[in-house]
Amino acid sequence: MENIDFVKVVEKFGSPLYIYEADKIKSQFKRLSNAFKNVEKLRINYAVKALSNISILKLMKKLGSGIDTVSIQEVKLGIKAGFNSNRIIFTPNGVNISEIEEVSKLGVQINIDNLSILESFGNKYPKTPVCIRINPHVMAGGNSNISVGHIDSKFGISIHQIPHLLRIVENTKMNINGIHMHTGSDILDIEVFLHASEILFNTARKFKNLSFIDFGSGFKVPYKKGDIETNINELGEKLSVRFNEFCKDYGSELTLVFEPGKFLVSEAGYFVSKVNSVKQTTSTIFAQVESGFNHLIRPMFYGSYHEIENLSNPLGEKRFYSVVGYICETDTFGSNRKISEIKEGDYLVFKNAGAYCFSMSSNYNSRYKPKEIFWISGEANLIRKEEKFDDLIRNQIELNNDILAKSVNNTWAN
Repeated sequence: MENIDFVKVVEKFGSPLYIYEADKIKSQFKRLSNAFKNVEKLRINYAVKALSNISILKLMKKLGSGIDTVSIQEVKLGIKAGFNSNRIIFTPNGVNISEIEEVSKLGVQINIDNLSILESFGNKYPKTPVCIRINPHVMAGGNSNISVGHIDSKFGISIHQIPHLLRIVENTKMNINGIHMHTGSDILDIEVFLHASEILFNTARKFKNLSFIDFGSGFKVPYKKGDIETNINELGEKLSVRFNEFCKDYGSELTLVFEPGKFLVSEAGYFVSKVNSVKQTTSTIFAQVESGFNHLIRPMFYGSYHEIENLSNPLGEKRFYSVVGYICETDTFGSNRKISEIKEGDYLVFKNAGAYCFSMSSNYNSRYKPKEIFWISGEANLIRKEEKFDDLIRNQIELNNDILAKSVNNTWAN
């Protein structure tokens, strides 16, 4: 954060806006790569859904990353950013088989987590390499909405369905080249992750022609000072040993794959918003900003914590505030937070705003989405303009009054 001149950025571009720090993304990528330096073949596939701006994707490509995608639109974004199709994996959930077929024609690695889709795809395209997503039935993750590897999850093919899965593969003679899992996000307990990995290894042994095993991601990042995070070096040390042992037993040097999103971009992102008003009630002082959950929904949706600082008065006397937005619902970014004294017109910065923040923004209340800035080598680069009114109505088709009059006349006639 100390590397970014927030005042300079706000004076030039105004607010609200997101700022992403390139150096932090690069250091996180290097940190993960170094943790698994003892693995011969390592591939990091950035999870596009975390932050999908094309300029971010282009940086990932320069770092040597592949990408993990969940929609054909994300696939097309990746291709536009310059990724070769063989560096893209498509891991959808609940999509129509026609979308999978369309992506497959682009030469992208397909990942399937549904037995009926697997059988249909295998019958039509038995030679196309396919990865299979397994549900290990392991509860992991910091929030029920982001824990996806448990028995009641909609994601993955249950480990109890492996016999059925093997029968489909045998009957269709399809080409299975990868095994995948993703247990959840904000994982703290390395032993839980390693336990799920053993389940994945046991499943992988049932397939003879694998080229990679994808362990997903879900590494927790710190949201405030002293916060717990995934010990990535310890995980790297322990999992590398087991992975290398597995490859030796399997008789082939497989590629170890991760698909981090939050780990790479969360701490690199900041959200800046201006204080519209300071409102004191009988029990609370509200700092009301020119934003809401239309821009940053994570605190309301996940109960996530984002540290908030006053950029305009960093050394001021600390007071307690509830920071809220302008949406006509309860949109609280932080309750009873100790922040340097806030006045109308001050700028507040929300930390850890790189992952699943802008990408989950909306036009609720007909508000505009904010600008995005990429901070590279001491310079602020605009990578997304703020929306205008024309953007809100661009795809609307306005009916003429004659058509609407028919509806009104029919109503009165009845």
